[in-house]
Amino acid sequence: MDKEKTDKKKFDFFNDHSRTYLEMAFKMDHVERLEHPDGYGKNTGDCGDTVEFFLTFKDDRLISVSFDIKGCINTRACANAIVELTKGKTESEAWDITYDQIIEFLGTLPPEEHHCAQLAVGAFYKALADYREKKT
Repeated sequence: MDKEKTDKKKFDFFNDHSRTYLEMAFKMDHVERLEHPDGYGKNTGDCGDTVEFFLTFKDDRLISVSFDIKGCINTRACANAIVELTKGKTESEAWDITYDQIIEFLGTLPPEEHHCAQLAVGAFYKALADYREKKT
């Protein structure tokens, strides 16, 4: 038997991913399109995935973050991670989110899927920029 094949363990999606990654990948609570959000942003990656964020603020604090995606489970995990890490923050605090924080939060986002975090954060930044433009 080939030693390389016996040394390489097959990846087991449900047992090898972190609990946080799995929760974020399958969570559907924040998948919602809003008609008149305070901030809206859309981003499409080279991979073809598209993420749209819909933000609602009250007293300059994020009270609702929702999204819609046309893409893979990794992109959904990243979008949900953004919701978890930014809800309740002020606009200026929300700008501090980075794709590295998303990757760290998820724990087991495969390196070849890190672009999903960049894609989601880009859409979120566009939504924040839209909110900032509307309020001025």
